[in-house]
Amino acid sequence: MNSLFHLSLPCKGIESTKNFYVNILGANLGRNTNQWLDIDLYNHQITFTKSGDFNFAFKNYKFEGTILPSFHFGVILSKETWTNLYEKLITSKTIYIEKTSFLKDKNGEHISFFVKDPNGYVVEFKHFIKQETIFS
Repeated sequence: MNSLFHLSLPCKGIESTKNFYVNILGANLGRNTNQWLDIDLYNHQITFTKSGDFNFAFKNYKFEGTILPSFHFGVILSKETWTNLYEKLITSKTIYIEKTSFLKDKNGEHISFFVKDPNGYVVEFKHFIKQETIFS
């Protein structure tokens, strides 16, 4: 069995969170109630629990000239899946930070784009040009 990632986060509203992840991003809905839901995001489990208002002070950092949010999570995708999702989201005006190339012609070269969910979380979608460089 491959190891799977699980992340649990508070959310402002179950319905708006479900709509974003299922209907906009195309993720699968798992077990759920009116107080929490599980999202299958590329075979990784994110649990959202209704908590009402909460506040994260988003601090940013600069990487190769692009200002990025320090607090974010993401998924590494195949080129085809990444491209299909990007094309779907670019037409829906969902993109928070446009497609950007990082570490061009260097170890770890990848492309990324970012979206913001209805809770204020920033989700990064990455594709590594050479998958074997993900951790090197």
